[in-house]
Amino acid sequence: MTDRINGRAFKQMVLFGAACIMQQKQPINDLNVFPVPDGDTGTNMSLTIQTAATELRKSEPETVGEAAKITASALLRGARGNSGVILSLLFRGMSKATKGLKELDGVQLAAALQEGVTTAYGAVMKPAEGTVLTVSRLAAVRAADAAAENNSAEYVLDETIKAGYETLAQTTDMNPVLKKAGVVDAGGKGYLVILEGMLRALRGEEVPEVQESASAKAYFAAISEEEITFTFDTVFIVRKASQNVDLAPLRQYLNSIGDSLVIGEDDDAFKVHVHTDIPGNAINEAQKYGILEVCKVENMRIQAEDVAAGKHTISADDLDNEEAAEEPTFAEAEKRYGFLAVCAGEGLESAFRDLGVDRIVSGGQTMNPSTEAILKEVNLTPSEVVFVLPNNKNIIMAAEQCRGLTEKEVIVVPTATAPQGITAMMNADLDETDPQVIAQTMAEAAGTVTTAQITYAARNSDFDGFEINEGDYLALLNGKLFGTDRDINVLLQKLAELAAEQNAEFVTLFSGEGVSDADAEAAAELFTQRCADAEVSALPGGQPVYYYIISIE
Repeated sequence: MTDRINGRAFKQMVLFGAACIMQQKQPINDLNVFPVPDGDTGTNMSLTIQTAATELRKSEPETVGEAAKITASALLRGARGNSGVILSLLFRGMSKATKGLKELDGVQLAAALQEGVTTAYGAVMKPAEGTVLTVSRLAAVRAADAAAENNSAEYVLDETIKAGYETLAQTTDMNPVLKKAGVVDAGGKGYLVILEGMLRALRGEEVPEVQESASAKAYFAAISEEEITFTFDTVFIVRKASQNVDLAPLRQYLNSIGDSLVIGEDDDAFKVHVHTDIPGNAINEAQKYGILEVCKVENMRIQAEDVAAGKHTISADDLDNEEAAEEPTFAEAEKRYGFLAVCAGEGLESAFRDLGVDRIVSGGQTMNPSTEAILKEVNLTPSEVVFVLPNNKNIIMAAEQCRGLTEKEVIVVPTATAPQGITAMMNADLDETDPQVIAQTMAEAAGTVTTAQITYAARNSDFDGFEINEGDYLALLNGKLFGTDRDINVLLQKLAELAAEQNAEFVTLFSGEGVSDADAEAAAELFTQRCADAEVSALPGGQPVYYYIISIE
């Protein structure tokens, strides 16, 4: 039995934990009871801890304190979504407790786990029972008792995990939503999966290799221009419109316009690699099956010529490096107040910029940006004070972690939707000398907005009294399920009636990616008919996932 943890062991433990949650992220995602497509818990926790694994691979920490510090620092910047932020806080507490320690015994490990819990609870304003907080707290209680029984790090961690799983099983009864769905808390499960991996590493197991769907990349040094049948090496990822998408017709089409076709997929997305002369056609065809997330197109003939001539080959990957080199990492203050908004979609971005937002972080549902991504844009905002509009409840905590990581004063206005963020910006008083007063006024204005959203069900679910089938249209009202139907117009009609009952004065419909102008105009007409006294506007938002985001004031 291993009694003490040194720096090298802690590094291996985190690497093992990261590999384990990567392997199990989809089963953890499946525990999310709300059927709306979102940046799910398993994905967010996995992406968060991968940042620590990346940093640890670059170093050889001599002490456990050093290893814990590297881990906590990377997690802080890489935190995605609420679950990722809480995970980072748990490890931040561990780092505090291990500062200056060369090794960690059972008693010290128990203290570190408890400090993690204290740190996480201290950052969450309204801790809820039946969550990862509950699991980590009761597991840490057992850790302290176990350390008194046997001052061995391995024994303490083993007992911690056992107690954690006992608590995890109880989360079903602690939370009414979990109980109705018959599942345990996803965040708690993710935390225990990581701890299990850490224990396996402590016991001497080899870190498993996790196979991601690797991009098929052409090795141009090994081919000549004559051997290239098609010009463009094309790689892209598409998020599926539903889990049961049949890609056979797409595969047949892509084979007809190119070669070297590889399509990898999981339940949520598929990745395509194909050589073709018409990459635009390939991408357009693929978008019939979902939403394009990212793409890369490279000219293989030019690259083959460069290799033959002994020149450096330019790839799409170099674009990020060139942009990073051209853009400074910090903007000196040119004014007192600046604004940063998180949103997805060209239309929404334009709306925020027109209202005076300086910087945009691309993200939202399914794309929760990390603390580091938000911090980067905070630093590029040319002001002393930066007001951050997260525009999504699952991004607020990640935004708040930016405080203390920059010399700029960061104030997070806790907007939960893009319409709330827009109204908040319309009420920003730049003549006010106290930034906290500005933030309070913006938050109060945001609170007057009713936000309706129409999306689709990502999976079958019995939720909040609704029997939901995958592919159904879902209407949300202020984040809660309002209705479900196979006909989107039925939901639009019900929302229009609700706006009329509220005597709405202003209604703005932001149409999503793929919604035609004709459909958007027809939707706006429904609201005009029902809300005769309201000013109704229809604007292209361009947002993914949501067909419509509707602001009702």
